[in-house]
Amino acid sequence: MFVKSTMIPSYNSFTVDFNDTVGNALKKLEEHSIDGVPVIQDGKYAGMLTRYHVYECFFETSKDRETYLAETTAGQIATFKDVYLEGEEIFEKTLVMLKDMPLLAVVDSELKYLGVVTRSDVLGQFQSAFGMNRPGVRIAFTSVETEGRIARLAEIAKHYHEKIISLTTFDETDKLVRRIVMKVEKNNNMDKFVSKLESAGFRVLDITED
Repeated sequence: MFVKSTMIPSYNSFTVDFNDTVGNALKKLEEHSIDGVPVIQDGKYAGMLTRYHVYECFFETSKDRETYLAETTAGQIATFKDVYLEGEEIFEKTLVMLKDMPLLAVVDSELKYLGVVTRSDVLGQFQSAFGMNRPGVRIAFTSVETEGRIARLAEIAKHYHEKIISLTTFDETDKLVRRIVMKVEKNNNMDKFVSKLESAGFRVLDITED
């Protein structure tokens, strides 16, 4: 999945103008209960303004609150001017980038603002990838890392008519053992399915219904 498939397009996102006051920008953040907005100058991305940085800059200035909010512009305190996405990145990359900021702007090759990806939206995608939005049975197991193991797993699941909600693998750099977490719909075949997994060389670590 690419970033462009998860972003909020420009016409549906909130932004502030480069010359807008910090006071007006802060009102927008509070009005929409958001933690940050892209700063736009002539249609192009010029940085990010976050609630945290608004407060941080105030504590560092010698201006009183009213003067600071009325005279400081969004462009003056915008941060992360060189941190953005171009839409073709895989969305997993955004989770690492979003650890230090609540959202990321998406731009084209000329920095024209196209939209935004929020931390909340990315976490929602990960929840979906792990099947957290549907009830089922989560089975954690390990397998020797050999060719065709995932295909064999799919074959066993098909034989027992298991409806797979999600399938995630870990330890991609380990050449010997791979951990796998599969979530399936609850049914009456679970004991037989698990028994078959074990006899086929999959070591079951945990079974949890959620």
